[in-house]
Amino acid sequence: MTDEELIAAARGAAENSYSPYSSFAVGSALRFSDGSVVTGTNIENASYGLALCAETVAVSKAMADGVRGGLEAVAVTGPLDKGGDAPITPCGRCRQVLNELAQLGGTDPLVLCVGPKEVRRVRLSELLPDAFGPASLD
Repeated sequence: MTDEELIAAARGAAENSYSPYSSFAVGSALRFSDGSVVTGTNIENASYGLALCAETVAVSKAMADGVRGGLEAVAVTGPLDKGGDAPITPCGRCRQVLNELAQLGGTDPLVLCVGPKEVRRVRLSELLPDAFGPASLD
């Protein structure tokens, strides 16, 4: 799957967003070394703090299916008509959740931060330097 196809999968996931409070639909797609792709979308909650980000949903789905390694790339998309022109990036919590999955497989995935006019390609380690993860507990 190409990066463009991964972005399309993330955009498709965003179509299932439950975001009645912010109207800010986010989609995420995770690509693994075996060629599999897992998607997620944000799920808001009336108590705001219980909302789930798209990346966290995708990681949860992957983990629930037994996927524990091989994370190669992540695409994160937001609405094209909100948030200005800047590419969307994973929030701090999502960076940590993605890092946990990546460290289980010893990878440093490419993160495709998608905006209306550009795609910023950055490694997870650049978004979350000196990350705390499973290796920190040894």
